Amino acid sequence: MWTCQICERKFAKNNQSHFCVTTTIDDLFKDKPDNLLVAFDRILVDVFEFGEMSIGASKNTVIFTNKKAFLIIRPMSKLLDLKFYFNETLKSAKLHTTGAHGKYFYHHIRIQDEEDVDHEVISLLKKGYNYGLM
Repeated sequence: MWTCQICERKFAKNNQSHFCVTTTIDDLFKDKPDNLLVAFDRILVDVFEFGEMSIGASKNTVIFTNKKAFLIIRPMSKLLDLKFYFNETLKSAKLHTTGAHGKYFYHHIRIQDEEDVDHEVISLLKKGYNYGLM
């Protein structure tokens, strides 16, 4: 893993291209409804149980990385957009959108509050975590 000396984010490749910003996760949740921060905290606790990872903030997102970025959370005005990757299209009523990106597939889940973060959502995110380890 390579760590950018400016923004301190971790990457799989040395000198990996990225948007280097010095923002914090707290900055991303500034002026957002409390329910989004509570939902994010719930995701954070559950995802940390998967195993080793790093978490960093970019311009508009929180990025979770193991061997590569496996989860990207974008705090929006009224919800959280969770994006994760997998080697095939998954099927679930929890998925907002899916699509192909080269050899892998992206999946989006929309979360409005802590109750939306259920076992099925965490199971889907775990698939993304495991795929990130490959």
